[in-house]
Amino acid sequence: MSSSSSCTSCPSLPATAALDAAPASSGVPPAAQAPSSTQEAPHWPAVAALSLGVFGLVTAEFLPASLLTAMAADLRVSEGTAGQTVTATALVAAVSAPLVPLLTRHLDRRTVMLALTGLLVASNLITVSTASLMALLAARLLLGIALGGFWSMSGALALRLVPAHLFARAMALILTGVSVATVCAAPLGAWMGELWGWRSAFLAAGAVSLLTLAIQLASLPALPPRDRPDLRVLARLLARGDVRVALLAVLLVISGHFAGFTYIRPLMENVTQLSVGAITGILLGYGIGGFFGNLVGGAIAERSERRAIVAGAVLIALLAASLLVAGTSFAVTAVAVVLWGFAFGAFPVGFQTWIVRAAPEQAEGAGGLLVAAFQIAIATGAVGGGLLVDHIGARGGPLFAAVAMTLGAQLVWRRGPRAPAQAR
Repeated sequence: MSSSSSCTSCPSLPATAALDAAPASSGVPPAAQAPSSTQEAPHWPAVAALSLGVFGLVTAEFLPASLLTAMAADLRVSEGTAGQTVTATALVAAVSAPLVPLLTRHLDRRTVMLALTGLLVASNLITVSTASLMALLAARLLLGIALGGFWSMSGALALRLVPAHLFARAMALILTGVSVATVCAAPLGAWMGELWGWRSAFLAAGAVSLLTLAIQLASLPALPPRDRPDLRVLARLLARGDVRVALLAVLLVISGHFAGFTYIRPLMENVTQLSVGAITGILLGYGIGGFFGNLVGGAIAERSERRAIVAGAVLIALLAASLLVAGTSFAVTAVAVVLWGFAFGAFPVGFQTWIVRAAPEQAEGAGGLLVAAFQIAIATGAVGGGLLVDHIGARGGPLFAAVAMTLGAQLVWRRGPRAPAQAR
């Protein structure tokens, strides 16, 4: 899920790009290494519109992480309960990722993408005006539908908007939206929340989503349905052992990350006792770390996705342990959070490469399963971390992360993909 990061909800997009980057020794059949495209001239404005849509979705999905304390206080619920706004979005996205392409298979893809962006607009506007947790959860459910559907279809649409040899460049442009959201969303959300209240951040996100809808209306060409998704493809993929191992690894590693990430602000406020200004600066460092972590993680994953994932998981496990032991220290917390963002950068491209190489002949179906697994993992981390936070305090998030990351690293090291020379 790559030039970004943290986006965790975006794992399927660069699937074909990952194949393009695969070395010849990877064993990927030549036919699977190049995407097919009938587009003669690149349609860059439409690609840029998809990038803006990605930015809006990622921003809206993870704004609660930087506003959790204020949201909980305003809605008169616990921080763990407020964290379930992330859970609601993730669970719905996990379902909608495989189902939206299937249920809309007879509709023009331009119409579908505009409808999904419309749901993003509605979600932000409802969030701004909500006075109850239930209304907020309803808004987040709409966001989940938009998120899952958008991510599951964006990669395939990029193949239709540019010639095959420009596909990787188009994906890099689309994922720029994720990178910008990763760097800006959390710190800007925390800053705006402190100045004007937490709703102001969602109001700004709503303005961006309205702009996105207008640009998509102007730039997206007609895209008649071409693919015919089939549930039997997903069933066949799930029957494969290597695919199941990859999805289990996603559930462990990504749930561990989001258990820590979702509740990082309560830890910085209640344990480290930082000011909002300091929290904003650290979250900016987290985003910048994630941006560069994607670059480094991508370089490692080109050679060995197994090593990229294990390295990231081990580093986060150690960082989570440091927060458990010395979370009261400003220096320890600041360094740990920034390095956490850097370490997470290894996961999206690592898992993308793994799942596509595991099933190169069914890359789109495998990518859809990966999106669903990511979202289920996000929900699991938010729920598990929230329960621990409510029962043992703000250190519950890092505790969940340390355990899940350790188990995930062990699984990937033992059962993860190996280069032909390493295969047993």
